[in-house]
Amino acid sequence: QVQLVESGGGLVQAGGSLRLSCAASGTIFGINAMSWYRQAPGKQRELVAALASGANPNYAAFVKGRFTISRDNAKNTVTLQMNSLKPEDTAVYYCNAVLARVLSFPRQWEDYWGKGTVVTVSS
Repeated sequence: QVQLVESGGGLVQAGGSLRLSCAASGTIFGINAMSWYRQAPGKQRELVAALASGANPNYAAFVKGRFTISRDNAKNTVTLQMNSLKPEDTAVYYCNAVLARVLSFPRQWEDYWGKGTVVTVSS
């Protein structure tokens, strides 16, 4: 059973910083990509940042220059450093991983999601 567990959310004032972490656990035979999404009240879930293996990070336009995504492949973790936070960054942040639970060739990639962590930015 694969699980993604996020941590690091909370309440912060505008201009502040938070660091989100996500750890993937269980039987995993490779992770193709790990990403962060967010969903604000009344809005659709949207991509914040993604980092595929061997690729450069991909950021949504609204976080470029403020957020940084990084991975620790040995630990199956992904972090999102969020600086210069704005009230409009308030949302539930979800971790996503595209991973293989079975050792096969070619790999059978599957999509997994964490339960989310709440980020609230006050003005």
